Amino acid sequence: MRVAVLGAGYAGLTLARKLEQTLPDSVSLVVVDEQTEHLVQHELHRVVRRPSLAEEITVDLDDVLDCEIRQATVTDVDPDAGVATLDGSETLSYDVGAVCLGARTAFYGLPGVREHATPLKRLDDAHVIREQFHGLSDGDRVVVGGAGLSGVQVAGELAEMREDSDIEVLLLEQEDAVAPAFPASFQSAVHDALVDAGVTVRTGTGVAEADADVITLTDGSDLTMDQFVWTGGIEGSPALDADRPVVRADLRLGESTFAVGDAARVVDSDGEAVPASAAAAIREARVAADNIGTLVERLQGSSGEFQPRLTQYQFNVPGWLVSVGDDAVAKVGPSVLTGRAALALKTTVGAGYLGTVGAVQNAVDLVSEELDLTGEVENE
Repeated sequence: MRVAVLGAGYAGLTLARKLEQTLPDSVSLVVVDEQTEHLVQHELHRVVRRPSLAEEITVDLDDVLDCEIRQATVTDVDPDAGVATLDGSETLSYDVGAVCLGARTAFYGLPGVREHATPLKRLDDAHVIREQFHGLSDGDRVVVGGAGLSGVQVAGELAEMREDSDIEVLLLEQEDAVAPAFPASFQSAVHDALVDAGVTVRTGTGVAEADADVITLTDGSDLTMDQFVWTGGIEGSPALDADRPVVRADLRLGESTFAVGDAARVVDSDGEAVPASAAAAIREARVAADNIGTLVERLQGSSGEFQPRLTQYQFNVPGWLVSVGDDAVAKVGPSVLTGRAALALKTTVGAGYLGTVGAVQNAVDLVSEELDLTGEVENE
């Protein structure tokens, strides 16, 4: 019997690690990913300012998994048949599987945006953003399109990189507030932190189109720019025709296939839509591991249930956390934290995640890097 995990992002790696601990020895586990390394995506913005951090936020899959790992691109999935197509031709059949392919940057067909803006999804993107920014001069403007958590974080990093120059960092959001998917108290604290960092915040208007020098906004006005970073939204994997299919609380996409993390739009056991986030993906993966174990048990004939009872996912995270340059904002329960308390919490969360996936040395190095940064801030 074969169990396949398609993708090794937050959801896929967490799921694979859990399955290694719980699946019977008679079951083979295969993990498929385009890369041989796992990227800690929520720390990627740091690499724009501190390229050395790249080593701490990449984890070799061979170092943290003890199963078959195939480096390949999943180009199609038939969740009912239990078949994945790899690299456009090879097929991988599985008895139980999980689609953990994450999401891609969505450009929504906006003319010129894909051609003239840089997304922030890979290490290469962070390096390009850094190089372009270092090519700017006094009086130039960099526009960050999209004020979700990724946009907030990269705008904060760019603002800190200006040093004594008067380069403008402008964060653009079509909704009426930054971090629009989050509670109002968190939005307000994030907005204040951005302003304190010197970021120009413009809400209530979006991007209609772009060329090399000008962004045309949905209100009809033009915005000149010298660099354009795009974090304006996500779409599904090409293997799912760029769709993020809706899955219910059992996370089932097909008869024996689950969808976990940003690859799908999850509706939890309370009927609530779950926001795309690392915190949600990690917790969904734990539920998916339980449900895969249940199906494996049934398929191996040790359970007589025709329709096994599957665990239901309920969205429940302790809070939200975002970096804003040398500051951070955290919402824990009803409390909103900023400054050193939020920075310490962010470091703890990042290192804690690395520890849970077996990358202990990365966790230690990340804490060291963050403590160095905190020391630099305190000494200024």
